[in-house]
This record gives sequence, structure tokens and C-alpha cells, in this order.
Amino acid sequence: MSAHSRYIVGIDLGTTHTVAAYLDTQSMDPDEAPPVPSVFAIPQVVQPGQVESRPLLPSFLYLASEHDFPRGALDLPWAGGQGRSYVVGELARQHGALVPLRLVSSAKSWLCHDGVDRTAAILPHAAPADGPDAVPKVSPVEASARYLNHLREAWDAHFAAQDERARLSEQEVLLTVPASFDAVARDLTVRAAQAAGLGRVTLLEEPQAAFYAWLGNHAKDWRSVLRVGDTVLVCDIGGGTTDFSLIAVGEQSGSLVLERIAVGDHILLGGDNMDLALAMGLSKRLERDGHKLEVWQRRALLHSCRQAKEDLLAAEGARDAAPVVVLGRGSKVIGGSIKTQLLRSDVERFLLDGFFPGVDRHARPQQARRAGLQEIGLPFAADPGITRHLAKFVGDHRLPSAVLFNGGVMKSPILRQRIEHVVESWASHGALRSLSGADYDRAVALGAAYYGVVRRGRGIRIRGGTARAYYVGVEAAMPAVPGMDPELHALCVAKRGMEEGTHAEIKGREFGLRIGEPVVFRFLSSSTRKGDDVGDFIEEVNVETGISELAPVETTLAGSDGESAGALVPVHLSSNLSEVGVLELWALSRDGKRRWKLEYNVRERPVGVPGATGTDADAGSSDEPELDIDRGA
Repeated sequence: MSAHSRYIVGIDLGTTHTVAAYLDTQSMDPDEAPPVPSVFAIPQVVQPGQVESRPLLPSFLYLASEHDFPRGALDLPWAGGQGRSYVVGELARQHGALVPLRLVSSAKSWLCHDGVDRTAAILPHAAPADGPDAVPKVSPVEASARYLNHLREAWDAHFAAQDERARLSEQEVLLTVPASFDAVARDLTVRAAQAAGLGRVTLLEEPQAAFYAWLGNHAKDWRSVLRVGDTVLVCDIGGGTTDFSLIAVGEQSGSLVLERIAVGDHILLGGDNMDLALAMGLSKRLERDGHKLEVWQRRALLHSCRQAKEDLLAAEGARDAAPVVVLGRGSKVIGGSIKTQLLRSDVERFLLDGFFPGVDRHARPQQARRAGLQEIGLPFAADPGITRHLAKFVGDHRLPSAVLFNGGVMKSPILRQRIEHVVESWASHGALRSLSGADYDRAVALGAAYYGVVRRGRGIRIRGGTARAYYVGVEAAMPAVPGMDPELHALCVAKRGMEEGTHAEIKGREFGLRIGEPVVFRFLSSSTRKGDDVGDFIEEVNVETGISELAPVETTLAGSDGESAGALVPVHLSSNLSEVGVLELWALSRDGKRRWKLEYNVRERPVGVPGATGTDADAGSSDEPELDIDRGA
């Protein structure tokens, strides 16, 4: 990636769609405001053997069998007639609704699920892995990489045909992630980009990208729309996640400044949940009409409901109904398929009552009682009431005075109005101002491209840094007590708001780093604690103190020759937030000759195999040693 590349490219790797927007810096006038970025129309297979360029690349991957399509039907113009056995984009979404066991969807949601090995071939999740109907599977990282690789190949075919310097791998690429993504999910996103040939990319939170898109559209008048003291809620509800952020408007030296002051917890709740709810409702209706659906038909119904819902919400009132079709089986099905429809009025009423209920400001998400055994799947939020999650978010932080909506779900005016009315009922300052002009499908990509211009010194930058404070667990030095684990303390290694490119030393405190035997590192985070600085030591760690534990990490650190297993090496710690937005933690020995880089390595260990072994070396070595920590799954 070149800091002075010709193109600045923003990529929204969404749960439902992947979108790319770009600016050609050669056509920008340095004395004028940056132009609105252009959306890259992505060539994709829309029908067997038919390729069209469209602004949205559906984030779906269909793994075809040899009987699905004629040979060459999935080939792309730049692929050289290789007879591809998979397809990404529009045809994948359409055909996958009919054969869902071969369709990979919601890869982004799986990418942030720490209950599975996200680098293992687990998708499509419900598909058989062996037997006559076996489906070749891919990992969430691989699925994400295929979407990005398709985009890179399409870009290069269009822009780099005459100039190799225009290849996407040579451009400044801003790749967006949910604000609620933790450090591991962000690192996995970077790895997917690298696997797709994009090299180093810069990560940007999606709500911030949406706000940058609004700023770009209001470059001349945003200061007259926002005023000092305003707090803007960015409400981003997409296909897989609900993301809340707060951006405060302040003043410094007589100028308005913007600061992202809070982000919500990771809420796996969005359009996917709504699709499932609609499909379950239609399934009951079809059963009452005499159609008992088989398992594969229920999965197909889910994908058909997704398409119908998107058509209705995107139509802005132009359509009152959308067809839903499921392939049938048997003589009782006329025409070989089961046909029904979704009504706009039913969809909006169902979504309002189920996902956007009217609640007071003291409402909180309900905790459902869970079964002892459960299928392995995505960890969806237990409470589907998005307004209850929003009540908790603003209760933990502050009430907004304005709102900016983003995400495909927010296309519906009636859903936006419900959120506005609910938030207004919590406040005493009157109407909640809505920042208009959003492009719900493209805003994140457009804003990411605009942010690339801001990084070059043009336009106003939203201050923010890390959305959370991060901690490493430190075991208390205390005598063994029967039936009790040693007490856990927390050492802050990255404070909230730590900016990219920042290095922080934890001075004046040494710790013992255990080497030569399996150990567990425990990592924690907080989105609500505001005063913790790097090096602060928190004695009490629990939910009440606002600190939540992340998944533990097991590994073995290799020592030098002659050091016994289990020896403690005195070290001090330092942290670094890279320009990409990935947090690194280093341990340096007291003599300064050895250091270990503690980072998540999501390559999963086979069951029963000891943890990966870290290495140490002279601190001045050009071949930097690092410890790869496997994230427990």
C-alpha cells in the first residue's frame, strides 16, 4: 500500500453486501472540498454464463456441485475460462436460496464468533461434511477472503489493464469493521484481506465511516447543522449486527471538534434474525395450508424471506407485497414449487412489535434461560428487542441529541420513526434531530474513501482511538486455598481512546513470565470504564466493575537453554496499537536481551496437541521473535 497512491479505496465488507467506493486523487482540486467518492460497479455472475456490473456484491458464496451448472457457467471475464466451481455475488444469493446447504452466508458474523475455530472449514455450517451429499466447506476467514479477492480481481481487470500501478494492492485501502469487533476479529479481517492479496490495509469502524459519509455530503454546512454540546447517535443496523456509537461535538480554539466517545457491545442481532423470524411465521402459515416443509425447504424459505424483506424495505412504499417461492417435492405441489407472499404491512408490524418495541429508558435486555445442550451456531443476542439494547447503551453513556441511521434494515421509514420516538420519550429536551441524506447501502464504503482523504490532511477527523480499554489478567501471589482459584487482577495495557500508531510502556512494575510449560493468558476489556490508563492495576475484576473477560488463551513459551520448565522470567510490558488498528502486547526481559510478542494466532491446534511454542531472541535481532497465542475455541 502506498501512502501516495493514485486511488483511495473504501471497502465495506458487509454481512449482506460488499461495497467499494473510490476517489481518484489525480482529479482532486487541492483548493476545493474533496468530491463525493464514486461507487465501483463490481462485475459478477447474475445468471449462469451472464456477467453484469452492479454497485453491490452480495456477500454470499455458493459452492457448486458438478451437476449445478454447465462447465464454464460461473467463469468471470478475467479468470481465463478456468471452470470455477464456486460463485460469489448475485447468482450465489439467488441459487443458494434454492439449494441452501451449499450456500455460505453471514461469514462476517462467524468471523467474530469466538466459540468456534474461525480458520477451520466450517461453512456452510449445516451442510454434511461426508457421505454422498457432502459439501466442500470453507472457513469464515476464507469466505471473507473470497469476497475481497473477487473485488480485487474485478478492480484490477477494470483499472489496471493499462497501468499496473493502478492495481488494488498498490492503493490506499480503508477496510471497515463493526465498532464492536474485538481485537481478534479485527486481526482476522486483516488476515482475510492479506489472503486476498490486499497486503496491509487500514481498519475503520463502520459507524465512523457512515458519519464520514455524512460529513463528506455536508462539507460546506455541517457546522451549521451540528453545534457544541451535541451528541450524535450512529445507529447502524445491518444484516448481522446492531452497532451503536456516540460522537460528541466539542470546541477547541474556536473550532468545532468531533470525538467518538462510546461504542456499544457486540450485539449479534440484525437482518438475519428478522429473516429467521419471518421464515418461521411463514412456515406455520404454510403448514396450516397443508404444506409440511422438510428441513432443506425451511432453509430455502429463510433465504427467500431475506430477499422478499429486502425488496419490501428497499421499495420505499412502492410495493405492498413480495413473492416467496420454495421448491417443492411430490405430486401435491402444483408446478413443482410452493408459492406465498410477504405483505409490507405484515412485515413492518411484525418487525416493530418483535424487534423495535416501545420501552422506557430503564429497560434492559432480557436474559433468556438457556438449555444445557445447544447446537453449535452463531451466538445471537438472547433478546431480539433492539430498543432495549439501545436503552442500555444510552443508559451506560448519555442521551443523544441527534441520530444518524445506517444499515439496510434502516431503509424502512417506519422503523426509523419508531427508534426516534422511543429515544425522544427518554429525554426532556424535545425532538431528536435526524441527520438526513444517508445512503443506507453505500454510506460505509463512501465514508471510508472520504476518510482516506481526511488522513491526508483534508477535512475534519473524528477523534476516537480504541473503543475499549484492554487488560491482561494477572494472577495474585497468594497461598493455595482448597477449592478456590487464585484471585485475578487486571492490568490495563491499552486505554480507551488510544490512537493508532501509539506505543505505551508500562513502567515501574515487573511481572513474572512463566516459561517452559503450558500456561493460560486471560484477556479482558471494558467499554464503559473511562479513567483507566496504561499501567493501572485493578484489584477487583467483575461485571460490577465494568470489566468483561474475553476467551482465555493457552500456549507454551520457550525459554533459553538451561532454564527449567515453569521458571519465572522477570519482564516488563509494553503495548502498541498499529496503524492498521491491531493491538500488540510485548514482554521484555529485565536485561533487555529477550522479548516476546504476545498476539492471537487463530490457527487452531489439533485436539490433544500441546500449545504453540513461542521463541525469544536478542532484542536487537532483525528477525523479530514473536509468540503466537492460539485463541481458545
